[in-house]
Order: sequence, then C-alpha cells, then structure tokens
Amino acid sequence: MRRSNTTSARIHALASKTKTMTTRFYRRTASVLLAAALAFNCAASFAYAYSAPNESDLDNHQTYRNHDGETVHSPAHSRSGEAPDGATARCRDGTWSFSRHRSGTCSRHGGVAAWR
Repeated sequence: MRRSNTTSARIHALASKTKTMTTRFYRRTASVLLAAALAFNCAASFAYAYSAPNESDLDNHQTYRNHDGETVHSPAHSRSGEAPDGATARCRDGTWSFSRHRSGTCSRHGGVAAWR
C-alpha cells in the first residue's frame, strides 16, 4: 500500500520536529551539566590566601603537609589572646587553625568553633 503525499509530509514534519526537540534537550542538558561542573570545580578548588603567622605570638611551632603538599602551621594558641595573622578558623579547644582548606580543619581540636 502506497502512502499519500500528505501522510509522507506529516511523517517527515514529525520526524524533523522530534529531531529538533531532541537536539534542544541535549544542548540544554549539556549546558546545565557544564555549569554544574564549573561551579563544583570552583567551589572545590577554593583555598585561603596564605599569610605567615607571627611565630613569637604562638605557643607551638609545629607544621604539617596538607593534601596539596604545602607546609602549613599546626593549630596553636596565641599568647596575646588575639587572632594571629594567617589564622583561618578558631578551633573548639581554643587553638587557632591556619588551614588552607575547610575539609579537616580543627579535626583533632574538637572541630571548628568559628571561621575567620
């Protein structure tokens, strides 16, 4: 049985419309995924700017290597009672952290009491 020209034209129009809708869907999905990936990458790579603490104001002078391989001052109490230069957080045990990333900050000091 042969299709009429009208039926063939309708099928062609429907196929074309479906292809256009599918293409739009994939483009929108790709745009959303790209935006989410960029946002996640920017948030994940956030790090505090480094500022060396005044060692004479700190009660210890120990350091550790963070996951970026950088040497970071270990949490310490300040002799002045004020926040030392470069401190990024106050730990619950009263020490000041110099962490460059939020993950793991004050982990052996009772957790973070406040961020700077």
